[in-house]
Amino acid sequence: MRYAVFLIPLFLITLTTHAQESLSKDVDYAYLEKLIAITRANYPKIKMYDDRVTVAEYAIKKAKLSYFDIFNFSYLYSPNNNTATISPTLLSGYQLGFFVNIGAILQKPSMIKQAKGELSVMQHDKEAFDLNMVAEVKKRYFTLIQKRAIFKVRSNAVLDVESMVANVKKRFEMGQETLEKYNQILVMQTDHYQNLLNAESEILIAKSSLEELLGQKLEDIK
Repeated sequence: MRYAVFLIPLFLITLTTHAQESLSKDVDYAYLEKLIAITRANYPKIKMYDDRVTVAEYAIKKAKLSYFDIFNFSYLYSPNNNTATISPTLLSGYQLGFFVNIGAILQKPSMIKQAKGELSVMQHDKEAFDLNMVAEVKKRYFTLIQKRAIFKVRSNAVLDVESMVANVKKRFEMGQETLEKYNQILVMQTDHYQNLLNAESEILIAKSSLEELLGQKLEDIK
């Protein structure tokens, strides 16, 4: 029994070491790039940054088109009817006027420059958020891979403990093992079951966290 109990931590250490060595092999980088592309297409905050850039681009166009606002055309029509007026005007017929707002001319270059600066800021914000988003998708994907590997390790440990329980139970029934040792191995089995449930729960949480960014279920992504 002492020998069997000693094998448990040794077995777990071996499995953990194997999981650490093989964890990177479980990462599918092509699949990860697909997850990043899906997040870019679906995540609402990314669309928000796209809309901000679009609005800033329209602001530049609007500022450029507003150059026409500095010019003003007008006309006045004075009919030639001296008999109806006491003081007839010197000019009669159509009179055209052309006005230029000098102050507006001086302001337009700075307004366009400001609009371009706001567009640049929006683009930098979008680029920064995209980098953060990519890093977050990778982090959550790697976390999911890690949780799956831990679940596999604990699942194998449970199988090993179940084999030990069967062996100790048989020895106990034959009178070759004490009740105390039998109870110890049963408690160990319960602990491993609890660890396995915790690992499964952590997988579901990691999966849900990744799907939050994707906007769809992982099962729908091939």
